[in-house]
Amino acid sequence: MVTETRTRQIEPDITVVEISGRLSLGNSLLSVENSIRRLVDGGARKLIIDLSGLNAIDSSGIGMLVSTSGYIEQAGGRMRLAGAHGSIAKAFQMVHIERIATIEPDLDSACRSLKAGA
Repeated sequence: MVTETRTRQIEPDITVVEISGRLSLGNSLLSVENSIRRLVDGGARKLIIDLSGLNAIDSSGIGMLVSTSGYIEQAGGRMRLAGAHGSIAKAFQMVHIERIATIEPDLDSACRSLKAGA
């Protein structure tokens, strides 16, 4: 299964990165991480990672999301993970990712959370 990403603006200051397929060790993971870092370096400070299309994740994918969360925080921004379901949500529960990154059930909730400044 191929990893695909799509980036879009849903508010003037909120950027959404949709990740679908599989987020696991390999070149596609590095590509996703680099594209997100370029967004942050380019000024994105409110970022939603939409995982509703993600079917599989491994420890490398989780590590990349944790690293990305720290990177955007250091830049003065905030990130939300949205739409994790099934095995993705279970993996997040097992590693307690909520201690590091804010998880929202869907894109709308993540957008409201960033707008509210929470």
